[in-house]
Amino acid sequence: MTNILKTSTMKLRKYWNKISMKRRKNTRKVHHEKQETFFTKLANGIITICLTAGMLWGLQTYSASTSLKFAQVSDVHFLENGSNTTFKMIGESPRLLDDAVNQLNEHNDLDFVMFTGDLIDKPFEKELRAVLPHLENLNAPWYFAFGNHDRCIGGYLTTQVYMDMLKDANKNYTFKNAYYSFEPKKNYKVIVLDDIITDRLTSNGYIDEHQLKWLKNELDKSKNDTVLIFMHVPIVEPFASPNHRLKNATQVMSLIESYKNPIGVFQGHYHATKVVQHDNVLYVATPALVSYPNAFRIVNVTNYKDKTVFDLKWYETREKTIQKMAKLLVFSGAMYAGEPKDQSGVYEIKK
Repeated sequence: MTNILKTSTMKLRKYWNKISMKRRKNTRKVHHEKQETFFTKLANGIITICLTAGMLWGLQTYSASTSLKFAQVSDVHFLENGSNTTFKMIGESPRLLDDAVNQLNEHNDLDFVMFTGDLIDKPFEKELRAVLPHLENLNAPWYFAFGNHDRCIGGYLTTQVYMDMLKDANKNYTFKNAYYSFEPKKNYKVIVLDDIITDRLTSNGYIDEHQLKWLKNELDKSKNDTVLIFMHVPIVEPFASPNHRLKNATQVMSLIESYKNPIGVFQGHYHATKVVQHDNVLYVATPALVSYPNAFRIVNVTNYKDKTVFDLKWYETREKTIQKMAKLLVFSGAMYAGEPKDQSGVYEIKK
């Protein structure tokens, strides 16, 4: 009996130990699973927080960006009944302008169009009166900077008469002086300079001290803005030409480059294409509409928190027969058309 009891006790103890071990294993498994569940949830939570923070940062950056889109058309040299010259398709200037207007109207998001000088080829009232109906077909607001062909010594078309005619035809042109500024959008400033010499017949340009003081004052007020400067005679030449340069270019450049905010300077006059960047200042020379390559620019500027991006695209005339003829008239098409980076490209200015 005693042996039977011992044997039964041993069996019971083994059975109990077996059950206890099984229970301990299950307990450890459940504890481990609970630990896994906890750490998994913790990891998922951290990932979710990081992703959410990244998305919020991205949305903040995106929402903080503002864009401005404009076109620059230069050296139209409109003449109602003109003839082609040694390198300008003057006789075709109305058709070239109409084609440019039609192309620009396909971009319904343009904030404005800027004509940077030599809108007409000869400074006569009848030529300005003839070109204005073509410009009135533009859907976007348009503005103007004087070129050396728009007025000259002799009084055929004075600055005041020219401006009065523009005001009558263009509700957006309400300025008192040939140089002026406006704000097309928040954090953007447009400055239009008048660098034309009017007391003698010359293709050179100059900005007098009075206008330079005004320019400094405008730049002082716009230190936190992206500034877009438009002018006819360039500060940075696409190629050397002693008879077409800005006489005090070094002085004007020193003033502009003394500021550290993003600045774009858009120029004409040389009928040539060139883009040069000096730190925070981008100098852009745009070709003529009247001569090869018969092109204009559309520029999209976007302000971000840490940079400003200039996206330059050029558009050639669709009047290909005229363009082919124009190319035959120039001695170096490559010099006027520039390199691919001068035609279209993306340029960044760090803040």
